[in-house]
Amino acid sequence: MTVDRGGEHDELAPVIPIFGGPPPERPISAVTNDGARDSRSAAARPWHASWIEEDGGDGVAPTPSEPADADGKTELEIAERALLRRLRGRSLSVAEARDVVREHEIEPDAIESLLERFQRLGYLDDVVLAEQLVHTGSDRKGQGRRVIAQTMTKRGIPRDVVDAVLAELPDDDDERALDFARSKAKSMASLDRDTALRRLSGQLARRGYGGSVALTAARTALDEVSAPQSGVRFR
Repeated sequence: MTVDRGGEHDELAPVIPIFGGPPPERPISAVTNDGARDSRSAAARPWHASWIEEDGGDGVAPTPSEPADADGKTELEIAERALLRRLRGRSLSVAEARDVVREHEIEPDAIESLLERFQRLGYLDDVVLAEQLVHTGSDRKGQGRRVIAQTMTKRGIPRDVVDAVLAELPDDDDERALDFARSKAKSMASLDRDTALRRLSGQLARRGYGGSVALTAARTALDEVSAPQSGVRFR
């Protein structure tokens, strides 16, 4: 199974904004807004984000159909750049990306078209994000299925994706609960048995382990800590 990236820049490459690299080379000439041919080199001409999918590879820059702001950027381009900046900081679900784009005045059809393009480019993928959350929750945080499922749901991942990814998670809640309990039991050695058991089982429950699983793991880990150590001592 298989998520943070840091750092933001004012200008982002629209085709490979996450993984870096120069934008694709454009043809030598293009049509300007007034219909004249622009003979400047590709490097000298400003990049238009919609060229990624919309110019058909013929080097003709489409004229924006929506009003531009003072900097010459359309509302769609502004929304796209905002989404790219967010994606540089962390992975997003499609639902989270939709919320980002909705902050701008864009028609619903344009929003869905933008999200579909980002999915085709691989920048949005709910299945990959779900797998990353399962890995982080189970392997790094010692969480149980219930909390992992809640995390994915809060991130806007569809229920069918959540169920499919969790189905691939090994049915080893007992083992993972015990591993977590063992990592915490030694720090509770100074507490009385009932207090330590209550605190440790509570920690396990908050990580998504059921009552019986949490209690059994807590008792086992505390028993191991309190058991007399056997073996040969060397002086």
